[in-house]
Amino acid sequence: MGGILRVNGGKPLKGRIRVRGAKNFVPKAMVAALLGDGPSVLRSVPLIRDVDVVSGLLQLHGVKIDYDQAGGVLKMDPTNVDSAHVADIDAHAGSSRIPILFCGPLLHRLGEAFIPDLGGCNIGGRPIDFHLNILRGFGAIVDKMEAGIHLRAPNGLKGTVIELPYPSVGATEQTLLTAVRAEGITELRGAAVEPEIIDLINVLQKMGAIISVDTDRAIRIEGVKRLTGYSHTSLPDRIETASWASAALATKGDIFVEGAHQGDMTTFLNVFRKVGGAFEVDEDGIRFYHPGGALKSIALETNVHPGFMTDWQQPLVVALTQAEGLSIVHETVYENRFGFTSALREMGATIQVYRECLGGLECRFGQRNFFHSAVISGPTPLHGADIEIPDLRGGFSHLIAALAAEGTSNVRGINMISRGYEHFISKLEALDADVELVQ
Repeated sequence: MGGILRVNGGKPLKGRIRVRGAKNFVPKAMVAALLGDGPSVLRSVPLIRDVDVVSGLLQLHGVKIDYDQAGGVLKMDPTNVDSAHVADIDAHAGSSRIPILFCGPLLHRLGEAFIPDLGGCNIGGRPIDFHLNILRGFGAIVDKMEAGIHLRAPNGLKGTVIELPYPSVGATEQTLLTAVRAEGITELRGAAVEPEIIDLINVLQKMGAIISVDTDRAIRIEGVKRLTGYSHTSLPDRIETASWASAALATKGDIFVEGAHQGDMTTFLNVFRKVGGAFEVDEDGIRFYHPGGALKSIALETNVHPGFMTDWQQPLVVALTQAEGLSIVHETVYENRFGFTSALREMGATIQVYRECLGGLECRFGQRNFFHSAVISGPTPLHGADIEIPDLRGGFSHLIAALAAEGTSNVRGINMISRGYEHFISKLEALDADVELVQ
């Protein structure tokens, strides 16, 4: 992805910014609109690339889209849903995972669905097969063709029992979007129960679905014959909120995040306070600030909800480079999440990564040769550098490091950040950051 941002760092970020709907929820709620027999309205929709991708895919399938970007209101009318050409889907989706989630709704609406050949994309083979096996469980017939994968359901989809080996968000979404109109009862065991999943269940319930969530990660879905459209306001983006909070901590700043919601941030707020950050919860958001004094090192393990979210880990690691002593972070959700630390080391951070589980318990990556634990020694002053952004969350973490560092950094590939952070350059300017888009 292109774009270079010149950052003159070493200046506290201070001011007020606003977060809108969650990137990990909004695109899935947009897909859910396909299941309704009437229009749906989704509010607090951020202007991010993933929303553009899903809007385009919906339009390829005949859904009428009306998006008020300033107001964040998205109207979707699926009355005239039709099949789309595989080549068009492929060209529009790029490396997005979203086409996979279209399968269940399209099988219900049209009796068939197509997925382009995603072999060259970042998804890899196993996650696709995982989703396809779930769809097969409902009775879908999967044909692998040269152009992609063709799915059909000549006899309709039937409820089933699915047991997940790990609480996968994507697998839980796939099951929900397919089960709500499948004939009979579906039981999903070992489900993900993140706030974004619960909000998707809220949307589906508004549409007429019957879904119950048990305390032991079991979700029971009673299929219904028809669903209506919905009207819904998205939950706020807790990842973006935590990213700005970590930026306030790393730069010794003071940021009020309008729209932030305490209930979805409880675990993060506890850790933020333990590190030495301060926050104040208001009716319309949360103020995050560095209260002065030394930051404290911590031991931390990421986990599925209600644990410490993996997407919170990377921005917080930047702040931990400024904490006194040794901080230990054990990543148990994604096996390759510490690649971003190499750029931090070039900027002066002292971070070592390990294959061993440096946490309370061994995790599923412990015997598989992945560098999934990190030890951060601090405080270390950071200095400006030329940085190439590797991915969305690691990229924003690099941006925080550049803002906290003394001197000038040239951050390349910043368009990647627009996948999940709405208007992030104008937000930086609102926080009085010294940044300039040079290409």
